[in-house]
Amino acid sequence: MTPTTSRTTALVTGASAGLGHEFARQLAAQGHDVVLVARNAARLAETAEDLRRRYGITAEVLPADLTDEDDVAAVVERLEDSARPVGILVNNAGIGLLHNFDENQASDEKKHLRLHAETSMVLTHAALKGMLERGGGRIINVASVAAFLPRGTYSAAKAWLVSFSRWANLAYRNRGIKVTAVCPGFTHTEFHDRMGMDKSVAPSWTWLRADRVVREGLADNERGKAVSIPSKRYKAVVALAKVAPTRLMAGPARKPK
Repeated sequence: MTPTTSRTTALVTGASAGLGHEFARQLAAQGHDVVLVARNAARLAETAEDLRRRYGITAEVLPADLTDEDDVAAVVERLEDSARPVGILVNNAGIGLLHNFDENQASDEKKHLRLHAETSMVLTHAALKGMLERGGGRIINVASVAAFLPRGTYSAAKAWLVSFSRWANLAYRNRGIKVTAVCPGFTHTEFHDRMGMDKSVAPSWTWLRADRVVREGLADNERGKAVSIPSKRYKAVVALAKVAPTRLMAGPARKPK
């Protein structure tokens, strides 16, 4: 990537692996400084050092569990620090639940919903004030193509994130803020491995590369699109979901390895 002419600071959650790591890498390659947020402090430090060395940018490390209120407050404090403004926010941190709703603990479902919806809303709220005062900013909420499909509480949480992003992009774009929900399908990251999911249930053609998802998502955000669906195959899936029977669009059942 060619470095951008306007250098700013990007805060990326879930930055130690997967899409978050790739967002941090591509933004650093564009010349942006980064604030890396995730639970694993050791992996964050390793990522930060690699980005500094490769791209000559400043990389901060902010270890945080974004299902914990105190840790979320620490990230809010960083986003509200007017002396060190954050011009790009990537709400990427996420978890998956392998089992059906009735088989999960309610406490796990609450954590799942909090991370995907509530935490993204709180961090967006914290970032917006400074962005509006400065007259510009970019917010990317990593949702999922599941937002358009009947896939349990994961779909429900991501559908909230898509709706929120659409509204925020409409409400603030005339004030210089671009808000985009990036909605990938199955993507080669650690996400499904951490769930303990057997990835063979999804055909090989359904899997995307993380670098492609991030590249298309960043480009769509730069263009001011409210929703980004990487790849033609998943654009087709979403179009089909609008007219096809619900049962047909439910997709393959999750199962453990």
